[in-house]
Amino acid sequence: MEREKRNDTSFPGKRSFTFGGYGGVDSFTCVDETRPESAEDNILDTLDSPPRDKQSFPSASSNQRDTELFEIIEKLQGSRIDEQRCAFPLPLKLLRIGGDLPLILSPKLGGYWIDPPLERLADVSPPSSQHGLDPQSYDIMERDGEAKIYHEIFSSRYHHSFTAVDPSLGPLVLSVCLEEEESKLRVILRMKECSLHAVFSVSLFPSIPSAVELAKMLCERVTVSKFEVVSYLKAPELITTFDEHRVSPNFKFGILYQKNRQFTEEDILSNTEESEEFKELLSLLGETVRLQGFSGFRGGLDVCHGQTGSEAVFTSFHGREIMFHVATKLPFTEGDPQQLQRKRHIGNDIVALVYQEGPTPFLSDVIKSHFLHCFLVVRRTQGPEETGGAAYQVSVTAREDVPPFGPVLPDPPIFTDSSLLREFLLTKLINAEISCYKAQRFSRLERAIRVRSHSFETLGVPRKLGGSASPKPKTDKEGDGDKSPGHLSADSSGSAELKDQASPQEET
Repeated sequence: MEREKRNDTSFPGKRSFTFGGYGGVDSFTCVDETRPESAEDNILDTLDSPPRDKQSFPSASSNQRDTELFEIIEKLQGSRIDEQRCAFPLPLKLLRIGGDLPLILSPKLGGYWIDPPLERLADVSPPSSQHGLDPQSYDIMERDGEAKIYHEIFSSRYHHSFTAVDPSLGPLVLSVCLEEEESKLRVILRMKECSLHAVFSVSLFPSIPSAVELAKMLCERVTVSKFEVVSYLKAPELITTFDEHRVSPNFKFGILYQKNRQFTEEDILSNTEESEEFKELLSLLGETVRLQGFSGFRGGLDVCHGQTGSEAVFTSFHGREIMFHVATKLPFTEGDPQQLQRKRHIGNDIVALVYQEGPTPFLSDVIKSHFLHCFLVVRRTQGPEETGGAAYQVSVTAREDVPPFGPVLPDPPIFTDSSLLREFLLTKLINAEISCYKAQRFSRLERAIRVRSHSFETLGVPRKLGGSASPKPKTDKEGDGDKSPGHLSADSSGSAELKDQASPQEET
């Protein structure tokens, strides 16, 4: 007994069971402290074994001994079944495409598209010539010109807004402004996929057109029969706020650094060191600048007190200023696995670039954010000797409601020219953000306007205001029979729902 206790305290012990003709023999075996524990060792260690002083098998009855033996076997078997039910580590589930792991994998629940699709990645070696490597085709998508028109014209004038949900086009927001001095109707129709703008002469209409008629004049695919009048007084502020990204010429993007075998958000956001290859990509994208006293577009970073780090990456590209939120340059907080200081900026970006150092794929939904809609993933690979042996493979993933955007990835998606890669990545990042704003967020804007308009009406305020409007110096009181352009109807019948107009001051 004393020797057994001595062995128990002097050596790391592992409980093992030898099954023979006489039942189970409980023993301890000495193991090397440096040997890694196996999964089976862990299972055995976690068994809920009876206390040591009650494990005297020779003195127990045969039935009790058999019962305890079968209980042990059942626990072992049950643990191994549970082990088989566990999800295997991610690398074991990956399908190798052409001998290499893909840059991006879709989440289990889907909801993202990937370009190029996995089935197109059978061969990603850079050939002598590639389809799609034409910088002349790298066109930057124009900012929403309708947003600029609304900001410059509509927001400063009295105008009406209407909302509807079309079965095929989705949410619609129609804004109509009367330019009395020129006898013209200026109309903007916002849809999920685009915005349309037109100016109509009032003389074209024998009577005041309805909101449905105006919408169909801009887009023949509109099928709704009725628009709801927006009566929420602050609707213009909501629309203007939504349009801010479309009016500004500046952009901000996140940059994430993913090392080999990093699968989680916590792992990726915890990196503090930058490899030479990663620094090379950063220098390709822009210039590393000191934030203290920086006078350019800062993208929400602190340029006075150093609370967002001391450096950042900045560039000017075709008249646009771009600030990059580089995760490794943002403050690192010890003891914070979520790295909220870093996620506060990158999680509020719309688009982020991921640099992969190693063959570990990036999961489309690994970074939890309501704002991040698109990721460009770049991985350094072996290229031809004449280019110095360096090449970059690129892939793109975005939420399924984000429309496709250019420039088109080359086939195969490999870049060996660093200047061409820079042109492609910056153009793709800008177009990605513009395209992302055509996604679900527009639906939320339409819903916010519609819900708040309904709440405004439930306050018991008379329904006099025909939509969202800015203050008008003089309010005209018209009779019921007057159907001037200031009294737009919301349905397709042409009947005027709005009899009298009142300025916001009168409503409140």
